[in-house]
Amino acid sequence: MYSGSSPWRTNGRPPARDPGETSTPREPRWNHDPSPIPSARTCGRPTATATRFERLGDALAEGALDTAEYDRRLQRAASAVTVGDLRPLTADLPVSRAALARRTAAREAARAEADKREWRKEWGYWGGGALIMTTIWAVDAVRDGQWEFYWPLVPLAIWAAVLLSYALWPDRKRD
Repeated sequence: MYSGSSPWRTNGRPPARDPGETSTPREPRWNHDPSPIPSARTCGRPTATATRFERLGDALAEGALDTAEYDRRLQRAASAVTVGDLRPLTADLPVSRAALARRTAAREAARAEADKREWRKEWGYWGGGALIMTTIWAVDAVRDGQWEFYWPLVPLAIWAAVLLSYALWPDRKRD
């Protein structure tokens, strides 16, 4: 077994302290995020910079900032390197009505998309049930040698009626 010193193995001991390090640990800077600002191409959603530009524009439109302060903050946002550099630019601004409206619209669009996915999934279950019941009916009919009443029609019709009722009278009591 390797017994040499490794930065990854401490053998149960705390890592050695740097001689120049003070005895008390440094206070964390909670308001500063040192992570680099992601680009829109890498994350596929609006970047932190774009969001801050939007908030600054909303504040200007609603009168929370004058044009000189808006220009100053906009230049600082454009030259920001880390996410932590962006936070102070909008920390003192009130939440805008436009931002709340955008957030509500995005939430409703996401809910509508989730409902569509759920609707398609339910019809997939119905199709699977139809396949299983039809297979059972066909095997039974072949075994008996006669094609009788297609009994899967009854449960499938009831199931389809329930699914259609959800489409015609959706439940709006969520939230």
